[in-house]
Amino acid sequence: MTEEGANHFVLDMISQRVLKFGPFTLKSGRQSPYFFNLGAIDHGDGLRRLGSAYAERLRYLEYDFDVIFGPAYKGIPIAVSTSIAMAETGKPVGVAYNRKEPKGHGEGGVLVGTPLAERRVVIVDDVLTAGTAVVESARLVREAGGDLVGVLVALDRQEYVEEGSLTVLKSISRELSVPVESIAGLNDVVRCIKSDPEYRHTLAELTRYQQAHCQVLE
Repeated sequence: MTEEGANHFVLDMISQRVLKFGPFTLKSGRQSPYFFNLGAIDHGDGLRRLGSAYAERLRYLEYDFDVIFGPAYKGIPIAVSTSIAMAETGKPVGVAYNRKEPKGHGEGGVLVGTPLAERRVVIVDDVLTAGTAVVESARLVREAGGDLVGVLVALDRQEYVEEGSLTVLKSISRELSVPVESIAGLNDVVRCIKSDPEYRHTLAELTRYQQAHCQVLE
């Protein structure tokens, strides 16, 4: 995705209150000056724009795949909206997702949607913080006989696993042996709000956070 495309996505996420500025306490206990939650999108037009953003990024990455897999729960609407956007551009793909708890009646099992056996699969999710949901999804895909070809998230926090080490995104990519990409990263957020006086205090907080915990790209 181009710089212009990343900027557009970031501004859309701010306008839909998906991207909020802090302080917030993360699941890890770390204090963060921002929070990203795709669950805040609660209307059809917002989901349409979200699916289009994922589909555009997937076209740019040129992944060769048959199925989009969305981890429960937030990944499910991402996978569905992305598949709709791709169908509208002439590339229909399957959709699959997992249940949090296995179903003991009916068709049973933990997976729903397109069968994954011998299919090329892309996992979509919202944000990479620790990467736990993505790693678990990759296990489910592979156990079902799917060929995992890549992962796409909305936002890369660009945080290091440990100071001076790999970022979480690169660490997960190495662990899964597939490319892991994002639509935008924290660097894009900083660049996008840099010239807006409204975000002067926020920018200072984000910059301090970046310098302490994140990979800063020029």
